[in-house]
Amino acid sequence: MKLEASRLDFGYRGKRVGSDLSVAVEAGEVLCLLGPNGSGKTTLFKTLLGLLPAQGGAVLIDGVELAARARSEVARLVSYVPQAHAAFFPFTVEEVVLMGCTAHLGLFSSPSRRDREAALAAIARMQIGHLADSIYTRISGGERQLTLIARALAQDARVIVMDEPTANLDFGNQVRVLQHIRSLAQSGIGVLLSTHDPDHAFICADRVAMLHDGRLARLGDPAATITPESLREIYGVEVAVVSLAVGNGSERRVCIPGGSL
Repeated sequence: MKLEASRLDFGYRGKRVGSDLSVAVEAGEVLCLLGPNGSGKTTLFKTLLGLLPAQGGAVLIDGVELAARARSEVARLVSYVPQAHAAFFPFTVEEVVLMGCTAHLGLFSSPSRRDREAALAAIARMQIGHLADSIYTRISGGERQLTLIARALAQDARVIVMDEPTANLDFGNQVRVLQHIRSLAQSGIGVLLSTHDPDHAFICADRVAMLHDGRLARLGDPAATITPESLREIYGVEVAVVSLAVGNGSERRVCIPGGSL
């Protein structure tokens, strides 16, 4: 399973945001998208999901153009996790997750026992079983984010697109979400996520794509891609990238702002 942008031009009617972008995410890997505000990350995601039409080039799922597939088919192949938000209706966590199963239902169908079992399995996988009967609007931001990931899992797609899944979360919940993302890839699911924190890519990503002014500036292994030079190019700031010991003889790279603060 592969979700691919091939020489993609993307944007809105009358306004091109990005052009000639080629990148792909495959099942079993985490591809992290980095870039400053206004670089085109959200617009790219909307185009990859078919919410915006490609202005040039193509979006492909396993070699077949997205535009040639029915929306119901796309929903069974690719799922989406937005930033955690406070919904307006008092659904329970289980009900929110069960909504992910609608990709497999007919127009007038109701969730089956199998669908409910899939929802509960996704809830258990995210380790939020104790929240199943809780009202979604009354749980924390981190718990809502895990609920949205569980909903995507219940959809049973092989690629999940996540728009800043750690935004507005405290440090502990950021770590938990990133650990779950890494676990999803290890189980064979492809994850494409965006973040504003390069350190997150060092924690969970197999590859990094850097967007700058709507173009792909860098693509590759995090260690080779996230460098003082690339961060200066993309963000316009001085950053040191250093390795720290994290126990068991292993090391992890982290970004430290340079210059005067």
